[in-house]
Amino acid sequence: MLTQVKPLRLPISNGNFKNNEVVLDTPVVLAPMAGITNAAFRRLCREQGAGLFVSEMVTARALIERREETFRLIKPGVGETPRSIQLYAVDPVVLGKAVDLLGSENLADHIDLNFGCPVPKVTRRGGGAALPYKRRLFSAIVEAAITAASKYGIPVTVKMRVGIDSDHQTFLESAKSAADLGVAWVALHARTAAQLYEGKSDWSKITELVEHLAPTGVPVLGNGDIWSGLDAINMISQTGCAGVVVGRGCLGRPWLFADLVAAFNGEQSRVNPNLFEVRKVMLRHGQLLVEYFENEDRAMRNIRKHMAWYLKGFSVPREIRSSLGMVSSLDEMEKLLSGVSDQPYPQAVGDAPRGRSSHGRPVSLPDGWLNDPDEFATITIDDAISGG
Repeated sequence: MLTQVKPLRLPISNGNFKNNEVVLDTPVVLAPMAGITNAAFRRLCREQGAGLFVSEMVTARALIERREETFRLIKPGVGETPRSIQLYAVDPVVLGKAVDLLGSENLADHIDLNFGCPVPKVTRRGGGAALPYKRRLFSAIVEAAITAASKYGIPVTVKMRVGIDSDHQTFLESAKSAADLGVAWVALHARTAAQLYEGKSDWSKITELVEHLAPTGVPVLGNGDIWSGLDAINMISQTGCAGVVVGRGCLGRPWLFADLVAAFNGEQSRVNPNLFEVRKVMLRHGQLLVEYFENEDRAMRNIRKHMAWYLKGFSVPREIRSSLGMVSSLDEMEKLLSGVSDQPYPQAVGDAPRGRSSHGRPVSLPDGWLNDPDEFATITIDDAISGG
C-alpha cells in the first residue's frame, strides 16, 4: 500500500523555479486557515515536515488596492519556498488583475483559489463554497486566474467543497471545468458548506472525484478528518487521491506533519511528543510570532487561542491553563510552562478533533442565488476582506 503513494508534483517555471517543479515527496499540504496559517505557523509546520504551506486566504480586491494588512498576510517567512498564496474573488476581472500583480512583482510561486470557505461573510457575497453553483462565473474566474498566471509560469490550483448542501452538489462539474481549463490539481474537502465541520467527512466523494477526473490526468487531493499519519494513508488507500490537505488536525499539533512523514515512509511508530517536548514547540511558536508581528503584545494575543489546542488531553493545573489563555509576554509564557510536570502524550484524547466543530446550518447566500446556475452573476457587494 505504501509503495503506491507517489510524490506530488507541482510544475513551476517562473523566475524562482525556471524549468523546474516542486516535488512533494510527502504529498501533504497545510491548508490555509484564517488567523492561523501566518508565516510563523507555516514555518513551524514546515520544520515538522509539511510539504506545501498555503497562506491565509486573501481577497483579490484587497491585493489590487494594495492594502497593507493583505500584503503582510502574503509575506513569506524566512526561507519559505515555494511561496503559496490562496486567493478569494467573485469577479474574474478583479482576480485577473490580482494574479497579474502577484506575477509581475514576483510575489508568488503558486496560487490556490478558494471555492470552499463556508463562513457566512464569504458565502453571502456569493464567494467561497457558494460560487461553484454559478457554473459560468466559476469557469470565468478560474480561466482569468490561469490566463494571468500562465504569463509568469505560476501554477493554479483550486480547493472546493462537495457543494452548498446535499441538494446542490457541484464538485464533479466544477472540478472537471477547472481541470479542462488547466489547474494543476483539485483539492476536495469532503463536506458540503451546510455541514460546516460537523460529523464525518464523506471520503466516498473524494473517490468519485478521482474517478471523474482520471481521464484528464489532473490529480485530486483529499481533505477532511486527517488526525494522524494513519488517517492520511487510509484516505489515499481508500480513495486513490494523490495527496492530502491538512487543516484542523494540526491545530496545537504541528508535529502531525512529522507523523505524516513517518507514516508515508512506512514507519510503524507514531510521533507523539511528551509534554516537555510540546512545551518546546509552544515556546518556539511564540518566538516565531514575535518575529513575525515585530510586536510581542500582538504575538501573545495571537497565540492565546492555540494554548488549549496544545494542551488538549494533558493534565495541567487549571490556574496555569487559565493564565496561559491570557498570557502577555514570552517570559510569562515560559514561566507558566515551567510549572507543568512532564507526562506522555495523551494519544486517545490528543488525536481528537479540535478547532472549529460547528453544527451544520443553512448556507447564507445572496438573494435568488439558487434560481439559475447558468446565470453569469455579478456581485455588487464589496469583497475586500482578507483572512477568511
